[in-house]
Amino acid sequence: MAGGGAVVVIGGSSGLGRAVAEHYAGAGREVVISCRDDERGAAVAAEIGGRTRNVTLDLAQPTGIAAALADVGPVDHLVISAIDRDQNTVRDYNIERAINLATLKLVGYTEVIHALVDRLTDDSSIVLFGGLAKDRPYPGSTTVSTVNGGVVGMVVTLATELAPIRINAIHPGIVGDSPFWKDKPLDHILARTPTKRLVQMADIVDGVRFLLENRSVNAIDLRVDGGWMIM
Repeated sequence: MAGGGAVVVIGGSSGLGRAVAEHYAGAGREVVISCRDDERGAAVAAEIGGRTRNVTLDLAQPTGIAAALADVGPVDHLVISAIDRDQNTVRDYNIERAINLATLKLVGYTEVIHALVDRLTDDSSIVLFGGLAKDRPYPGSTTVSTVNGGVVGMVVTLATELAPIRINAIHPGIVGDSPFWKDKPLDHILARTPTKRLVQMADIVDGVRFLLENRSVNAIDLRVDGGWMIM
């Protein structure tokens, strides 16, 4: 049920976050996206259209987040989809990259919620983006798997602290038509997916919408992977 507040999509200037922003802008909602680059963010907001605007912030620089969000009004739904990819092993460990990703996803995500909490209502909802590396690590996923596991802990803790505000996480599989994956060979993923189709961006948007809008769904981690994890 829509209230009078905005839909805020942190990371809504590209990829899956942009697809979520486009969905809600198309439904006539006020949408606030974020981008690290002011000029690019403004251009994307104009492309999305409707009542969409940009705020400029960097989740890996959390001390600036509150000021960047200062003029955001009441918030009905908050989606934090911004990600970074870090290929980092213990034997060849890049501390700077690890700190950047851990700060972005754990401290940055939490600081966004902290900055906006007084603009949420009892009927507001939050969705965090995690990832399946938490369950299926791979060589080089040391930091990625750790921070996505951290998102699971954040959901449980914040659902307790913020009640009755609802908070959930979505953990996408490999999204075949997303900008990152669409030009890569994915036949080996398709062969291990029981649905015999790759996850699509529209599937992730539908999962986010479900988590945001179903008022009895709270503190869950939703995998959207076509059943890939059971194979």
